[in-house]
Amino acid sequence: MTGDTLSVADKKLRHQRAPSGSREFKELTKKDAQIQLAQELDKLHATTPEEKKWQKQKEFDGFQRLYQRFLQEEGPSVEWESIEKLPENAVKNYSTLSQPAAEQVQSMLSKLVVVKLNGGLGTSMGCQGPKSVIAVRSDLTFLDLTVQQIEHLNKTYRTNVPLVLMNSFNTDEDTQKVIRKYKGLQVDIHTFNQSCYPRINRESLLPVAKNCNVESDIEAWYPPGHGDFYESLYNSGLLKKFLDEGREYCFISNIDNLGATVDLNILNLLLNPEDNKSPEFVMEVTDKTRADVKGGTLIQYEGKLRLLEIAQVPKEHVDDFKSVKTFKFFNTNNLWVKLDAIDRVIKKGDLNMEIIVNNKTLNNGLNVIQLETAVGAAMKTFEGGLGEFCLKI
Repeated sequence: MTGDTLSVADKKLRHQRAPSGSREFKELTKKDAQIQLAQELDKLHATTPEEKKWQKQKEFDGFQRLYQRFLQEEGPSVEWESIEKLPENAVKNYSTLSQPAAEQVQSMLSKLVVVKLNGGLGTSMGCQGPKSVIAVRSDLTFLDLTVQQIEHLNKTYRTNVPLVLMNSFNTDEDTQKVIRKYKGLQVDIHTFNQSCYPRINRESLLPVAKNCNVESDIEAWYPPGHGDFYESLYNSGLLKKFLDEGREYCFISNIDNLGATVDLNILNLLLNPEDNKSPEFVMEVTDKTRADVKGGTLIQYEGKLRLLEIAQVPKEHVDDFKSVKTFKFFNTNNLWVKLDAIDRVIKKGDLNMEIIVNNKTLNNGLNVIQLETAVGAAMKTFEGGLGEFCLKI
């Protein structure tokens, strides 16, 4: 392939040089790619059933914003030499938190929503179907145990903390069947689906899907990572519902993390801060061990705390990233986020998370890419009060 005929994908993914004096050429090429994508998405949208067109348009709008940022970003999302040392006050030790008074707990819990990320399949564990329905103890599944935990919380403190499941198109149908058995329990369960985005051809950077019947060609579609939580929660109407009910925070964690339970000391920190400045975003971190070397870690970058995932690390620095001495903290993916802050950043269009480019090969040998984001990467978006900080568990 000559320099004069480089595709957008070649320039974007292989970092080859465009012809000399080519800034205008590159901008035109990017604009052309966006126009072509919009045309392809319009064609796909036309195949969507009428009752689903509004929701699909919302998803495609989100995908176009992600795609546009993907085209605009050049080089790595993190310049390794620009990573700064963590500030002394970046991580607060859990042992410094105070317990709430017993008479406060019921009122505090009335302001909380528990969210479980339930979009993943159990294939990495050698199982079929959603990861949440894998039996882990005494024939009880991850989902069974999670529901039991919330019901116990509600009964103990005579409250009604809702459980919210973020499903994907891979897990929603099976999950809906399973949750029927919990109807008699003291826990309100809500579900919503994260977006369903089209995989794009690695060379043309256009969708490989031919229509919006996902079941007919499921390989052509993907759920775009749990960073999609914020927009999908907003689009579902649940965010508005919970705000109208007077709820203030959501506690987010992975469905297979049974250690991620509601901690009243953390909730007390959020709702009753000593300096009257409520944090908008808190990430629970722990000491990194050699068993956690591939997990996300915490960095200071451009004056703000950021989550760094291994997919963002240049190949020559992967060993540095895995060092437990250089990067001491491990992201548990347990997050506490203020609901009105989510509402604000979505409405203002301020949500900005690093894009993770995930390369895949389909069963027919076609190379595709899927653009993803991580829920913890939104850390840098939130401001106000203490802004964002991390809590060492």
